[in-house]
Amino acid sequence: MRHRSRLVPFVAALAALATVAPAVGPAAPALGQAACDPFTAPVFGGTVPTPGDVLGAGIGDHQLSADEIYTYVDAVDAASGRVRTGSYGTTEQGRDLTYAVVGPVGDITDQALADAADAIRTIQDPGTSDDAARALAETTRPFLFIAGNVHGNEESGADAAVKLLWHLADRTDCAARRIRDAATVVILPMQNPDGRELGYRRNANGFDMNRDGQVRTQPEIAGRWELLRQFPPQLFVDAHEFGYYRSFFPPNDDPIYHEASSPVLRWISDRLGPALADLFEQREWRYFNAGGYDFFAPIYGDTTPAFAFQAPGLTLETYSDAPIRLRMRKNFDQFWVLLRTAVDGRVNLLMSQHEAYQEAVRQGRQGLLEPNRVFRPKSHLYQQVPDVRVRNYFLLPTGGDGWALQHVLHLLRDADVEIYRLDRSLRVPDFTPYGGREHATTIPEGAYWIPAAQPQKHWVQAMLNADTYVPVRQTYDITGWSLPLLGDIPGGSSGRAVTPDATPLGGVPDPAWSLDAPAGVDVAIFESTLGVYAFEGARQLSWLMDDVWGVPNQILAPPDIIGGALDDVEVLVMPSGGSISAIRRLGEDGVRELKRWVRNGGHFVGYRYGGTTLAPRIGMSSARIIDSPTGIDEGALVRIELEAGPLRAGVGRDAWTMFDDDDVLLASPGATTASYPGPARFDSSGLVLDIGRLPGSAAIVDEAFGDGRVTVFGADANYRSFTWGTQRILWNAIFGPTPHLERATPHALAAARAAARSSVDAIPEPWRD
Repeated sequence: MRHRSRLVPFVAALAALATVAPAVGPAAPALGQAACDPFTAPVFGGTVPTPGDVLGAGIGDHQLSADEIYTYVDAVDAASGRVRTGSYGTTEQGRDLTYAVVGPVGDITDQALADAADAIRTIQDPGTSDDAARALAETTRPFLFIAGNVHGNEESGADAAVKLLWHLADRTDCAARRIRDAATVVILPMQNPDGRELGYRRNANGFDMNRDGQVRTQPEIAGRWELLRQFPPQLFVDAHEFGYYRSFFPPNDDPIYHEASSPVLRWISDRLGPALADLFEQREWRYFNAGGYDFFAPIYGDTTPAFAFQAPGLTLETYSDAPIRLRMRKNFDQFWVLLRTAVDGRVNLLMSQHEAYQEAVRQGRQGLLEPNRVFRPKSHLYQQVPDVRVRNYFLLPTGGDGWALQHVLHLLRDADVEIYRLDRSLRVPDFTPYGGREHATTIPEGAYWIPAAQPQKHWVQAMLNADTYVPVRQTYDITGWSLPLLGDIPGGSSGRAVTPDATPLGGVPDPAWSLDAPAGVDVAIFESTLGVYAFEGARQLSWLMDDVWGVPNQILAPPDIIGGALDDVEVLVMPSGGSISAIRRLGEDGVRELKRWVRNGGHFVGYRYGGTTLAPRIGMSSARIIDSPTGIDEGALVRIELEAGPLRAGVGRDAWTMFDDDDVLLASPGATTASYPGPARFDSSGLVLDIGRLPGSAAIVDEAFGDGRVTVFGADANYRSFTWGTQRILWNAIFGPTPHLERATPHALAAARAAARSSVDAIPEPWRD
């Protein structure tokens, strides 16, 4: 695999916001002819080799391999002074995460790029006067990002990005000059080269990286984030494919999270979306927008730049089964139009960021939250953001071992959020704890204070909110994502203006996992089927054990269990994956072997769809499984209560689980270890509809089976590897002491097996990219 040094070192924090020399010289306003047709006939200078020269075929003649993309990018870099390439990281399998910067010769040196970034930060700085910001914007080149292939089997964005690099590097016509001379274009052709080579949507660790932007677990996304900090973006375009004949591009559908700033939404809906619509109508290509896709959770490739960097972000979708030439052409033309639109409005685009950051500080000082809005005529506003003031968040260094708190502080500081540590205790008359009611309290010395009055106010609210207040009754993907709730971190908010004695927090390194697994506990992960959910669950759990916990593990398939591999295992964990398919693959011999192993002292741990339903189906758990009677179908955080015992270690009585319309457990007497509390203490964050029988039902069932133990979680204990609170409970289940457990009666086991439903595998593949 190729390893290449980075173009310039990543910055550990944003540079001081001081006035800097213009990034574009005095002649910059003369940016070519305004009347130049964006699709004027290309004229090539001939200094850059064509794809045919290097690869033996044109782009679009076939689907490029990862090596072909690397080879051609290197060839362009070697031939053109307008291109610099670098690496923003390395994948799990050792492949380079390559990017290319394109601009005029002499303006893509290390110093020129650093000066341009500093100029943009000065424009964005709310303390810069409007006149000074505008004067600097007139002579500053924006950073426009074009990215493809975050899903490995959605290839055409990468092919189009390579073609874009060739055209920008070599063309001499007015259309290419206008883009190249007025902007710095940053191209990320392959965001998931491992997945591309493997033919997987996910990366080699089983992660859908388009849902990793908030917590950045994977090297591909963590590296991209640092690249965005290095080159503060004014536009981020993320190219995808899907199974619809018509293409999709913004404007986006409801719901839109309320903290999306108005300047960003205006650029997406009023400038960039209409420009793409004009292109498609001229080409007579079919498309849709504002119907079915949303701009909601700040986890995607388009939403994280919008919420964290105030840069318009767009997801583009092209029909995956179309010929590669057509898919590539549509993406290329969309890239070209979006770049041209941004260039033509570059001063307004830069000033919109200045406005967005000013708006953020102003709202933070007043404690104002953005209100909920609906953007489509047929949308009905389900709920408004409450009329409350939020001027401060506090995170308390109490409870647990502190790993989750330090990890959250690291994520916040890595997003340039201002955090202070209290030098002395602070009396707060209106403190509202997470999952509690407003009351007066004293915040202790050493607690962390995050004021809302800062440029990153929108990101602060998105990351630390107690509830997302989803504006409509439908959405796609998770609706609850509060970092403190994900980590069971005590804290809360206040609306009062306070001036505490506090010290700014500097950089926070990502902490190492603080617990050591006891010696002699051999753990295996059961990848039960050949389906995507089994693959995803097993690989994500293996990543958690390898890269975070530092625990050796092995992945077993049904043939391994049939062959006796469990004889050397103490704990077998079965994540998501269809249990009916698992039983078919195990067959009578495999089921008999699994039950024999548990009876003889093995410990089976299961969660979400897979192990949760397998255990009662084969008569190994008394937990009865019923279909979810709730309307929580897109990931809400819900409070659970843990009984006294080893699973509570480092967690306490309350924890938060990601409930994604999961199965509901009904437990036998004495078997419940955790439950969803009754109405008096039930609490949630996100869209919770028709909660039905959830309050009072079991969340975790832990019981003896023979001389062994079976522990099943109703929800996913390792949801996308960012539910740090339930990860700690999972750790306790695997490595903690075994509590005194009741044995399920034969009658209870038979009843659970009879009640087990048969439709568990009828789970649709996610629709949205």
